[in-house]
Amino acid sequence: MHGLHVHITGVVQGVGFRPFVYNLATTLQLNGWVKNTSAGVEIEVDGEKGILDTFLQKLRDDAPALSRIDEFSASFRPANGFSSFDIIHSESIPSAFQPISPDVAICDDCLRELFDPSDRRYLYPFINCTNCGPRFTIIKDIPYDRPFTTMADFPLCRDCEREYRDPTNRRFHAQPVACPMCGPKVWLELRNTQYVIRNDAIQRARTLLSQGHILAIKGLGGFHLACDATNSTAVTELRARKLRVDKPFALMMPDLETVKQHCFVSDAEQGLLQSTARPIVLLKRKPESTIAKEVAPNQNWLGIMLPYTPLHHLLLTNYSSPFTALVMTSGNLSEEPIAIDNDEARNRLSNLADAFLMHNRDIHIRCDDSVVRIFDDRPETVDRAPSSTVHRPSSIYPLRRSRGYSPFPVKLPFEVPQILAAGSELKNTFCITNKNYAFLSHHIGDMENYETLKSFEQGVEHFERLFRVKPEAIACDMHPNYLATRYALERAERENLPIFNIQHHHAHVAACMAEHGFDGTRPVIGIAFDGTGYGEDGAIWGGEILVADYKSYQRAAHLEYFPLPGGDAAIKKPARTALALLWSLGLEWDERLAPVMEFCAEDLVTLRMQLEKKINTPMTSSIGRLFDAAAALAGGRQKVNYEGQAAIEFESLADDAEEESYSFGMNQDRVEVRGVVEALIKDAAAGIHPSKISAKFHNGLADILRVATLRIKRDSGINDVILSGGVWQNITLLRRTLALLNEEGFKVYIHKEVPTNDGGLSLGQAVIAAMRMRG
Repeated sequence: MHGLHVHITGVVQGVGFRPFVYNLATTLQLNGWVKNTSAGVEIEVDGEKGILDTFLQKLRDDAPALSRIDEFSASFRPANGFSSFDIIHSESIPSAFQPISPDVAICDDCLRELFDPSDRRYLYPFINCTNCGPRFTIIKDIPYDRPFTTMADFPLCRDCEREYRDPTNRRFHAQPVACPMCGPKVWLELRNTQYVIRNDAIQRARTLLSQGHILAIKGLGGFHLACDATNSTAVTELRARKLRVDKPFALMMPDLETVKQHCFVSDAEQGLLQSTARPIVLLKRKPESTIAKEVAPNQNWLGIMLPYTPLHHLLLTNYSSPFTALVMTSGNLSEEPIAIDNDEARNRLSNLADAFLMHNRDIHIRCDDSVVRIFDDRPETVDRAPSSTVHRPSSIYPLRRSRGYSPFPVKLPFEVPQILAAGSELKNTFCITNKNYAFLSHHIGDMENYETLKSFEQGVEHFERLFRVKPEAIACDMHPNYLATRYALERAERENLPIFNIQHHHAHVAACMAEHGFDGTRPVIGIAFDGTGYGEDGAIWGGEILVADYKSYQRAAHLEYFPLPGGDAAIKKPARTALALLWSLGLEWDERLAPVMEFCAEDLVTLRMQLEKKINTPMTSSIGRLFDAAAALAGGRQKVNYEGQAAIEFESLADDAEEESYSFGMNQDRVEVRGVVEALIKDAAAGIHPSKISAKFHNGLADILRVATLRIKRDSGINDVILSGGVWQNITLLRRTLALLNEEGFKVYIHKEVPTNDGGLSLGQAVIAAMRMRG
């Protein structure tokens, strides 16, 4: 008889790991115990050596699907003389930590019970088990036990207690377990009055939605604003109330069959839609779709998710006439944090919603829906020649990493100090590190107001408590006026911590390196393209080709500078950017050009004077702003109402069959655009269709990147290329650039775990700061 001690770390709490161990041990007739600690899962067992070896093997091979084992240590020792196998009380260990499971979509077993009239949880909107339900959004502290969650306010009834204590039951130690007798309740409020409760509330909510009303619906990580997505009037009204002019809305459809009626869906996209994360997936819209055009104006892509909570299923599918789709957009006024508290929702959303579908299970931490797409599930033609084709495997390409993914850590290839990285201004996330884990936060949003700053601060405090982090240093963006940077600087001074100001585009490259496991011993070619990033020379960078490792970078090449008259004013009005670009290139403001026609004669004089006298005209090398200018000159969007709108619409026009390209120039370390602009203007004047113009612009930009990277490879021998930054959300440019670089033999890395936009920036800041702390 031998004894065995096992210690396991990773995502092993809240995923049914202890019940799994219990059932495995009892099946093998082993005695001992298993418990959660703040450091993971601990196991002690007695048994014969051969059976213990089998136990160890099955622990690894048959672990619950939702678990993720990062470290597994086992040691034999003398037997302890155990007479039974038990799950014993959890232990809190000071300073110890372990990863937390994200929230998980309702499982098939619970879904079946939800619609089974004979089940005691029939139509109960909070049904869950060990394999599904809330995790991250309800946990207050570790270890993950009910007293440390927002379910602590709901004592278990006798039946739920029996299930919770039964090792053979699917709800054994499921912390959010509840039923209609003892669990949370749902109700509908109309004009701050409780209208109806339980299932009648859901039925009344459906009726209001079908009548064209807008509802605020409390979900897993916050409130959604919902309306019938086939009702143009309702969608238009929601836009007016939310102050969201054109930015696309997310949709929820009842099932995969409905999704396929409205969108093209590949096998990979289907898998992503039905995954336990249930993200919003970007799908190509079918021409015959009846979804209101106002859902995604001037777009041929829709953001679709399937129901992920019991409440969603009851809303969309529980009646004879299910909804085709509901708009399910974040419950907030434009650019504010999503509402999570009932009183907060009543106060903030009263002018946006006609009614509120509420419940009393508190949300401890807000968590927006994740947004992802699949890249690339079709072949790309290299050099656009029919005979040469590269087949790329499908992969997840995250655009917003939040519910269903956060707080899953990025596993680093080295241990790092405890660091807080504050992230960027737009699409903010923060990152904390502990040992070889980088915990990237849920989506915070654009740090442009006090409310979002408070949400950021609450999130930082929560992560530091959960993962037992007391920062030894703080990293932030170089831009001195970002709210996240100011928070970092003030806190570093207050707590006497070292501060690391990280260049924006270096952080983009480092983030992608970290998620691909680069150890930092060899440099890469980093192509960091985005809209805005503070440069070391005080200019606005954004078209950067760097030679970088974690510690440092060299600016090997960049887009030539041009002015942005009015700074943010030019970003919001691409016509200004286009005219500034023409002025910097010495090209005429022809009165037939679309950007010129946006201004009266007096305003044109003022703009020219501003440029000549350099009044508030920061210089930029931004590819994002170049896209804005190209779109405006091609007759596209002249002013925007959300970030990147002109470039997004310009990309959507691109003709995949177009083989020609505009010719960018390369002058030492500068990418020059005069030839491109002249050719584009000529095509526009000749009436060439914008789809051709867009395609030629994309083709030309991809081709100059081939030229630039080959030149750097020739001089340095570097063969690894990183593509990072918000511009790489442009799938047309990404696909064409990858095809050309792959043909030249480069090994190209793109994001697969964290967003390529600023939502992944904090990861890069953290690893750069860690390497600099090493000296």
